Amino acid sequence: MRAVQLVGGPVELRGALDLETTAAGVMPRRLPAWTKEQYQDPSVYGVTVMPSGVRLVFRTDARALEFEVLTSTGQLDADPHPRPTGMLELLVDGALAGRRQAPVGHVLRMAGPGSVQRLVPGKPGTVRFAGLPAGMKNVELWLPQQTPTELVALRADGDVLAPLPDGRNRWVHHGSSISHCLEADGPTGTWPVVAAALGGVEVINLSQAGNALLDPYVARTIRDLPADLISLKAGINIVSLSAFRLRTFGPAVHGFLDTVRDGHPDTPLLLISPVSCPALEQVPGPTRTGPDGRIASLGDPADVAGGALSLTVVRAELARIVAARQVSDPHLHYLDGRELLGPDEADDLADGLHPTAAAYRRMGERFAAHAFVQDGPFR
Repeated sequence: MRAVQLVGGPVELRGALDLETTAAGVMPRRLPAWTKEQYQDPSVYGVTVMPSGVRLVFRTDARALEFEVLTSTGQLDADPHPRPTGMLELLVDGALAGRRQAPVGHVLRMAGPGSVQRLVPGKPGTVRFAGLPAGMKNVELWLPQQTPTELVALRADGDVLAPLPDGRNRWVHHGSSISHCLEADGPTGTWPVVAAALGGVEVINLSQAGNALLDPYVARTIRDLPADLISLKAGINIVSLSAFRLRTFGPAVHGFLDTVRDGHPDTPLLLISPVSCPALEQVPGPTRTGPDGRIASLGDPADVAGGALSLTVVRAELARIVAARQVSDPHLHYLDGRELLGPDEADDLADGLHPTAAAYRRMGERFAAHAFVQDGPFR
């Protein structure tokens, strides 16, 4: 086995906009380095280093590959086992050729969700993919969407070359945890990746679990990225965190869209409202997780009349904004998120909010059937 240069060599890292040098190797991050100065909440950094949609791409005639990584996962004090680290998936010429559980590395011990108490240092682990087809082939190694993963080493028993340009359109998407897809059964099972494969495009997933809040630095990131297609899925985090009132929500949406349009005035742009979430359809946030593990609202339905946001209000406002802007922006489109996952599918929300792995795949299929068909917004 020969070592392959991970940075500055033949391997192309797609889906990440920043690489941080660590003691073990390099850490992909899905927002540019400059954005770290734009927020204080550590949860933002934490989700941007969860590599949803990040993959290593190259060509090789190797029959075996070894990939060494150092993961970071959480463990509740009351639980004897760390949280699942997720899967590393290998695609050869576009087809799934292998899946391996990511090894456990660093463990963040927590008294409860989000309350990090101490770090239990770990060591890098190695996964091996053998029995690959003979001859030169296109390889994509997808990182686990829910687990920060430092890239330590790549080894191959053959030549490794840079990938050839494939000519696919680039789709840039931003959304919440329901686009980040921590609950998917693997990195190629997230709904944006499923939809991209069906639509024949390459996706860059800038979704941030718990943090899709119309942040200006995300809008500027999308503005400055090369993009043939753009989508924004907005609303669920805004309601669950009570981040806006009706008075401030509309201008924030307009501002986000204005910034994106500064860099992409004519690019097809699809604004997607939230999928169904029974607890928040008529009731505003904020939310909490109950003893049964399901999402529940702490808001008062009577506050909606005074400007508090429920999902019903958010959908109406997003639809209104798109209709108004389409007069001068014919490339702007709207999709009601309930077309991806509707109220009759509440059983597919394991915690009342997040879809199951099967539901994520179904969402990807439905998105592709809406967006990539003839006369669809992305055609």
